[in-house]
Amino acid sequence: MQEEIEDHPEEPVEIAIVGDMTEHGADLTDKLLGVPQGGKCIIYFDSPGGSPYCGLSLMNLIVIRELQATGIVTGECSSAALWPLAACVRRVVTPYSVLLFHPMRWQSDESVQLSEAAEWARHFAHLEGQMDHLLADMFGVAHEEIDGWVRPGTYVSGPEFAAAGLAELVDVVKLAQEFRKSFDP
Repeated sequence: MQEEIEDHPEEPVEIAIVGDMTEHGADLTDKLLGVPQGGKCIIYFDSPGGSPYCGLSLMNLIVIRELQATGIVTGECSSAALWPLAACVRRVVTPYSVLLFHPMRWQSDESVQLSEAAEWARHFAHLEGQMDHLLADMFGVAHEEIDGWVRPGTYVSGPEFAAAGLAELVDVVKLAQEFRKSFDP
């Protein structure tokens, strides 16, 4: 990947966040680290989310490395995938994009002692409130607006997301028609 960046320094690096981010966290981190500091990238989203820590980490990489990221929701961008989207300096959705905002979910498949579970519950309650406010701050909207979507959990369509001023809405049918016309004899 580094060779491609050096050969075409003006071209943005393209990254796809598809599927559960937790399963692909190391690969996604590596791809973001492959974008030069302050460089341009396009991130395509079709993800139901995953670990909130993975979403937070990807968001932090985008911000700390000052990446000029464009986020394009090609399908779904839900749950923890919302945090890296929020870090993008430009966001694009289609009429068919879907974004799910919901309260954090606590899940553990591990056997833990009662004291550890109690500490995790305390930490989880604190983290949940922080993450909702962080998401609102990163999108640049009032905390109440995000809270209204998070509780009880709302599927937000691409047009609704764009109407809230959080993204540009692109009409894919119109784009396809224009593209086809360019090939007409």
